[in-house]
Amino acid sequence: MRADARKNRDHVLAVAGTAITEQGVDVSLRDVARRADVGLATLLRHFPTREALLEALLRTSFDEMTAQAGELDASSSPEDALVSWLRDCVAWTTEYRGVTVLMAAAIEDTESALHASCVTLRAAGARLLARAQAAGAARTDIDGTDLFALVAALAWLSDPPALAPRADHLFDVVASAIMTSAGSTDTPGGTPPSGP
Repeated sequence: MRADARKNRDHVLAVAGTAITEQGVDVSLRDVARRADVGLATLLRHFPTREALLEALLRTSFDEMTAQAGELDASSSPEDALVSWLRDCVAWTTEYRGVTVLMAAAIEDTESALHASCVTLRAAGARLLARAQAAGAARTDIDGTDLFALVAALAWLSDPPALAPRADHLFDVVASAIMTSAGSTDTPGGTPPSGP
């Protein structure tokens, strides 16, 4: 790829990232092209579908989360590695509105541009879970698919404004339910928010 074409592609990706953060994964490709100050034909030359654009945008983040799982596996206790990775994965997922629905669909669709990245990410979490289970630190009646679903559910809590203040507390509740070690998920400020 020529340097100017790569520069155009990188610019479109940066603009798309901002647009998806603001409007969600259903943002119009025409709107992304307009914001990037390129023609729709130029955008479609680089990314022929919305999913291709999302795959290019999200692949780096998926790879980083997968690499982080490996680093945590090597450097932290099984329970700390699992809870840290789960917390970071949920935080990352909340950046792009609507991405959890896309990720869940991509897991099942082998033709999806996001399939391989999502499967790899789910497998990274499953390895951390299996390690914690083998150490007796996590319940054994859940698997990587359940963990992936919990990431989606916990990320959704940040979307509705009424629930967002409860998201951290509810993360701690869910993490505590996964772990069997007493106190392994205690975090500062883990008390429930006030209000109904």
